[in-house]
Amino acid sequence: MATDLHELLRSLRVWDPEVTNLPPLDPATAPAAPLPLFTEWFAAAVAAGQTEPHTMSLATSDASGLPDVRIVMLHGADETGWSFASHAGSRKGRHLAARPYAALGFYWPVLGRQVRVRGPVSAALSEESQGDLHARSTGALAAALTGRQSEVLESLDDLARASESAWERAAREPRTPVPSWTLYRLRAEEVEFFQGDARRRHVRLRYRRDGERWARELLWP
Repeated sequence: MATDLHELLRSLRVWDPEVTNLPPLDPATAPAAPLPLFTEWFAAAVAAGQTEPHTMSLATSDASGLPDVRIVMLHGADETGWSFASHAGSRKGRHLAARPYAALGFYWPVLGRQVRVRGPVSAALSEESQGDLHARSTGALAAALTGRQSEVLESLDDLARASESAWERAAREPRTPVPSWTLYRLRAEEVEFFQGDARRRHVRLRYRRDGERWARELLWP
């Protein structure tokens, strides 16, 4: 029997209290800048057992303004911005070259929390990008060496052969450079923290950059 998608959707529950805890968010005690609160929330998601809390949605747009989104991994966050990496020739790399502005979205359902970040994106220098790559696993280097990200693949056999060769080289030469590998950094202009509430009185706290300071405001849910 075919699956009834609409019936399946109606059967699902959001923030089941058996697996989700909804802690309060008091805007009055929130820090003056978003990074400390992001760090606190990220650590709380890890402690709560959230699966892969370091993954995030990355939204970009092409030269025509058409949007796209995918899941990537957070490589770091500090006063200079939120960082991630990819090949410069990948779809997201081409988007960022044409329109160097993006948005990030984190979702940690175990705590009913979301964080949204958006702002201009810049590429790190090659030395920093290669350092980021070589600080990661052998598998990450192998994937980078396989290359051709977002290009049309003729067959899975072609992928298997290229990947096997890349894994062998990554294990043999762990410092192999991959010139196309690029570390990107998003300098936040806006950061929004969303805390879910069982009675749908969700708290949305938005930080907006105002020069070198941050303005804070609440949003209706």
